[in-house]
Amino acid sequence: MKSEGASEAAQPRAPGEGELPGYTRVAAFGGVYSNHLALAEAVADARRRGAESLLCLGDLGAFGPSPDRVFPILRDEGVDVIRGNYDDSIARGLDDCQCGYTDPADNHYARISYRYTFRNTSQENREWMGRLPSHRRFRLGELEVLACHGSPRQVNEFLWESTTPDHFLEKLAREHGCDVILGTHTGLHWSREFAPGKWYVNAGALGRPANDGRTTVTYPFLQARDRDLEVEFVPVAYDHEALAEEMRREELPEEFVETILTGWWTTCLEVLPGKERARGRW
Repeated sequence: MKSEGASEAAQPRAPGEGELPGYTRVAAFGGVYSNHLALAEAVADARRRGAESLLCLGDLGAFGPSPDRVFPILRDEGVDVIRGNYDDSIARGLDDCQCGYTDPADNHYARISYRYTFRNTSQENREWMGRLPSHRRFRLGELEVLACHGSPRQVNEFLWESTTPDHFLEKLAREHGCDVILGTHTGLHWSREFAPGKWYVNAGALGRPANDGRTTVTYPFLQARDRDLEVEFVPVAYDHEALAEEMRREELPEEFVETILTGWWTTCLEVLPGKERARGRW
């Protein structure tokens, strides 16, 4: 089956559509990438910090080993999950991950990762991913948050810190009726107040380091009082050496293993804009 576009734009809420769930403290997890060890540590950390809701922004598989080990953690811990491009492809049995890469080198490693994840995800978990929503809305203090994977308009849209202008984020927030856009997909975390009382938060990836030479991974902890938002990017230490050993047992590329052990990306580099790439090792 050939890959189909997975764009499913979030629509503004209609008047009287119903009350949204409301919180003051929320933890959000970006691409998990099969890193079950980091996911377990992040969930425990968020609970200790008093998170009232845990949210996963999709891409449960990819990159790491043993994708089926992620699902029991998400279910047992009551994590709300939205569907990323990877999850959509696995659920529908597509030929590729719909990652949005254009460079041959990026796509080479993406194909290896996708084929491994597809082979090692159970039918039960594929069907479960197929039922996941593409977006979630909730209130954080008095702010309305729209959680998505890539952007509110397209599941695999890359929103980079250096190339995403404020006026574009304002347009997205206006068209989709929200105060805060919460996304992932790029693998690099960042946040910005792009207009008074309007924020964009990129959760980055929970499944691999942020190309900064650190072996920790990161998730955002969001707190709100009334219309004031505070975003803390929390570093999470986990047994990355054990994950690397598991990756080698599963015969995943040594380039993936090196990223886990060093904190520097060795793949998916060509998609990075110049400023983001300049912060890395290569």
